[in-house]
Amino acid sequence: MEVKKKLRVKNELGLHARSAAMIVDLAKKHNAKLYFKKGDQVIEGDSILSLLTLACPKGTELEVKAVGEDAQDLMDKLTALFERGFGELS
Repeated sequence: MEVKKKLRVKNELGLHARSAAMIVDLAKKHNAKLYFKKGDQVIEGDSILSLLTLACPKGTELEVKAVGEDAQDLMDKLTALFERGFGELS
């Protein structure tokens, strides 16, 4: 199964080490691969360092793709993380 979605970074600090770690932790709990695209750059969502190289401040829109058996569940939970601003929204 493959699921695609556009997600926007909502938290003030953008995509930083803690939020990247939350994404990687979530991805590792699912039987699916996660890919992020910003412009021409595409990375796998299984590495904090790779996610940080995207340099995503608040407002950045990312194209996200989940591929695998748990793709829909992974995308649903990832969407919730982004919507909550990784727990940083006041």
